[in-house]
Amino acid sequence: MKTIYFDCRTGAAGDMITAALLELVPDRAASLARLNAAGLDGVSVKASDAVRGGMKGTAVKVAVRGETEDGGAGRHHGFKHGGGRRHHHHSSLGDVLSVIDRLCVSGTVKEHSKAVYSLVAAAEAKAHGKPVGEVHFHEVGAMDAVCDVVSAAMLLEEISPDEILAARPEVGGGFVRCAHGLLPVPAPATVNILEGVEFSSGAAESELLTPTGAALLKHFARGFGPMPPMTVAKTGVGCGAREIPGRPNVLRVFLGERNEAAPGANGRVTELKANIDDMTGEELAYACGRLRAAGALDVATAPIFMKKGRPAQMLVVLARPEDADAMAAAILRETSTFGVRRADLTRYELERRTATAADGVREKTGRGYGVEKTKREFDDAHPLVSGDGIC
Repeated sequence: MKTIYFDCRTGAAGDMITAALLELVPDRAASLARLNAAGLDGVSVKASDAVRGGMKGTAVKVAVRGETEDGGAGRHHGFKHGGGRRHHHHSSLGDVLSVIDRLCVSGTVKEHSKAVYSLVAAAEAKAHGKPVGEVHFHEVGAMDAVCDVVSAAMLLEEISPDEILAARPEVGGGFVRCAHGLLPVPAPATVNILEGVEFSSGAAESELLTPTGAALLKHFARGFGPMPPMTVAKTGVGCGAREIPGRPNVLRVFLGERNEAAPGANGRVTELKANIDDMTGEELAYACGRLRAAGALDVATAPIFMKKGRPAQMLVVLARPEDADAMAAAILRETSTFGVRRADLTRYELERRTATAADGVREKTGRGYGVEKTKREFDDAHPLVSGDGIC
């Protein structure tokens, strides 16, 4: 299995991810030319050799109409909201997503880029207590972040790994300065993005993991933890914009092969069951729809016979382990059952990615365990016959 592993124990930022991935492609100059030809108006990307803390790697600098973000501690804190710069143009999330839609890149790159940018935008909006639609981003910071995100998505598409994994992120410590003043590290937006991901802090008195870096890792990585046994073919080293006393400000990315001879289970799921003999078909179908809307991974029914030979239905609901208690409560609320059985299981999961085809229909691709398969979304292809209440 062709695997990419992000060693983000020393943090990560969007430019560092781009720089490290540029060291993994066959021709750095050709890939860099493609990044600059993507169609981001007034944005240019330059890469150069650099050394941080004694480690040699690549540094990337993004310029927006000739202006670059500063190399200080707050370089990538969120999407810049001004802060005394001579540029005063601001963009909404919709404006930025429209920019991505107009780029000369594949549909897959567009979908990934919009998902990552929207993740950070939602985190910034939550941090500032505003709806996403009311948050406006400073031109230089927004386009700098878009370039980081699009560049990473393009390079990952070129490398085309079967799976992407990452170490437990280190976020740093101390405080970071932004347009609003001093904020504690990790920045509020970074914390919002990392919800559900184990991370550590305090390794340095500076910001090591930026919101853009956190969003890229959260979106692309299938899991966070120790590096699995793998044969490394290439190592990419992305250098940060500044030196950090006592530690190398670098992100290492390993590209190699993982042995799939005897792959084990790679996911966890909770199975909830209830036997129901006193609901009509209409009532049970409605309840299934409600459970899907509540976040169930899957809902199914199977005919069974209960005591006294009564025909009945076994309701089977799959949920994420962290959602199991809430889902059990929903089953008790939406159905007539007096009890729910729970089983915590491991399962074998293909890595899933969704892209939109040229005809507007979403296509889901699954990879892993030596298998790759693609399926078009039925609801998109046949929207008139789909229904939320069907079990």
